[in-house]
Amino acid sequence: MSLFVPKFDETVIVRDAAAEVIGDAPVAVKLLADSSASGGALSTVRVTLGEGADGARPHLHRNSAEMFFLLDGEARVLSGDEIVTAERGDLVIVPPHRAHAFAAAPGSGADLLIVIAPGVERFAYFRHLRRVRLGEVTPESLLEVQELYDNHFLRSDVWDGREG
Repeated sequence: MSLFVPKFDETVIVRDAAAEVIGDAPVAVKLLADSSASGGALSTVRVTLGEGADGARPHLHRNSAEMFFLLDGEARVLSGDEIVTAERGDLVIVPPHRAHAFAAAPGSGADLLIVIAPGVERFAYFRHLRRVRLGEVTPESLLEVQELYDNHFLRSDVWDGREG
């Protein structure tokens, strides 16, 4: 086991009003702190999902764990071959190399704080997703940046077959 010690000297403070928001209903991502702000310790965003909205399709990270904390609502989180329903106040941590995805539960919205540790520069990834949604780049372009953002897409029959 190796010990990662982040290297940064200043306290990181992100004011809500100053945080960049990508998207709007039914999916909005508030960019809070990228890896460079925390000396590589973590990357964190807040994702707000409208009723039943998908947050992320199945993928894995080779070098980081991902934490989902439910600030409000109810979400389904895929972890490996299991779908967990998380409610307000619940915490789910998915280890590296494990397939995961998330979505608001049917009939519910979800407000999630998501942390990846150790951090990966991810803000550019979310901006890339916005360009995909706007049709400025193709969805296939995400395959070209999987290594850069440690975001490796996969298929999940469990996730694809979920109800609702």
